[in-house]
Amino acid sequence: MAPGRERARNVLALVAGDLVDRVAPVLVFLVAITVVAELSDRAGVFALAAHRAAVLARGRMWRLWALVALLATAATVVLSLDTTAVLFTPVVLAVARQLRLPTGLLAMTTVWLANTASLLLPVSNLTNLLSLHRMQALGISLGGYVRLTWLPAVVAVVVTLVVLAVLFRGDLGSSYAVPPAVLVPDRFLLRASATVCLLLGPAFVSGVNVAWQASVAALVLVALFAVHDRGALGVALLPWRIVLVVVVLFVGIQWLSAHGLAMWLARWAGTGDGFFAYLRLATVAALGANAVDNLPTYLALEPVADSSGPRLVALLIGVNFGPLLTLWASLATLLWRERCRAGGVEIAWWRFAGRGLALVPALMVACCAALALSA
Repeated sequence: MAPGRERARNVLALVAGDLVDRVAPVLVFLVAITVVAELSDRAGVFALAAHRAAVLARGRMWRLWALVALLATAATVVLSLDTTAVLFTPVVLAVARQLRLPTGLLAMTTVWLANTASLLLPVSNLTNLLSLHRMQALGISLGGYVRLTWLPAVVAVVVTLVVLAVLFRGDLGSSYAVPPAVLVPDRFLLRASATVCLLLGPAFVSGVNVAWQASVAALVLVALFAVHDRGALGVALLPWRIVLVVVVLFVGIQWLSAHGLAMWLARWAGTGDGFFAYLRLATVAALGANAVDNLPTYLALEPVADSSGPRLVALLIGVNFGPLLTLWASLATLLWRERCRAGGVEIAWWRFAGRGLALVPALMVACCAALALSA
């Protein structure tokens, strides 16, 4: 075999091996956390939480919105943005229908916070999990990651809530009648599922690989459901379509990066640290995510952002908070739109983009400023 061809094969093998090492834990986590979320939903955890929020709000829309925002933020931080988009959205829409409230505010709150609350922990977003590989290469531990992300993460949620309150200020003054109690089919499974979800929060920040923790949680719930509700178990629990999409995106962008994509992007993303450098990188990442999708955009820009931890966080700001202008910019947004359609709520692309234009630029500036302060 010619030396050139042999070297090409060796490079290809190294690239493929690196891709498998990075993607495999992400896919394991995605499958496991989806199983946890689906079974928790079957047990009534999310429906009960939404009902409790409606009762606690005591008939006032602004209180209900605040509690929905709190639950959506917590679900995103602990169980990932896809969980919020897939499972919390239909619950929120059902509550809105039952209470005869406008669906726009609650639907937008869910999808916006699913994206903008997804920076704090590595498990909150697949892009965060991907960044851990580079963070560790830079000597940044899990604690170091959180120290870099906590201030931009808090600022992102606050800015999102402020913009929502301004855009939907007319809806926030409405009221509703408190709905009847939610029927729980199996209280043991409800308590067990709720306990597992609550324990995942501290477990995910313990430093142990999140794929292992999510897998243990999924196996515990599968074992409990096998005894108490075997009908809930089946192949439909596994997110095969999402896994396939993620694999295709990873392989495609890896191939493009090997053929010069990173060098082309470097001219646009710039170099260095500081507010303006972070803002430039985050803006390019946000535009790329809205043009294609946030996962391949992260992989394409990572080689020009991995010179420091703050630059990686700036990239995450762009790919996590930016995908709110087009309906295909993140997998969570696509899943959210499907659930809205299933719930009888149509989302016009131009209205979604128009509202996103009121939020995304403010997020880029505010969060990059916060990153510059905390870096």
